[in-house]
Amino acid sequence: MKTIIEGLNKKFENRVRLGIMSALMVNERLDFNALKDLLGVTDGNLASHLKALEKNQLIEVTKQFVGRKPNTTYGVTDFGSESFKKHLSALEKLLGGL
Repeated sequence: MKTIIEGLNKKFENRVRLGIMSALMVNERLDFNALKDLLGVTDGNLASHLKALEKNQLIEVTKQFVGRKPNTTYGVTDFGSESFKKHLSALEKLLGGL
């Protein structure tokens, strides 16, 4: 028997992680400062959530230098995209069933 919450992914339950994934799904890549400004979170808060998403292979990190300044950008992996779409689909089913 399927439950009403089947398909929801615990890795996306936090509002910051949900925001990161949402932003990266509609933008090919975003840098740290763009994500921080978009989500209105602190450096430490954002960094910890990005690290968790990276650890679970949901996002990829690219580090490079722009001029003499380091620049870190983030993008969604294929696995992350598929996982997030499944999560959103499960949310839609949950909301549709209420």
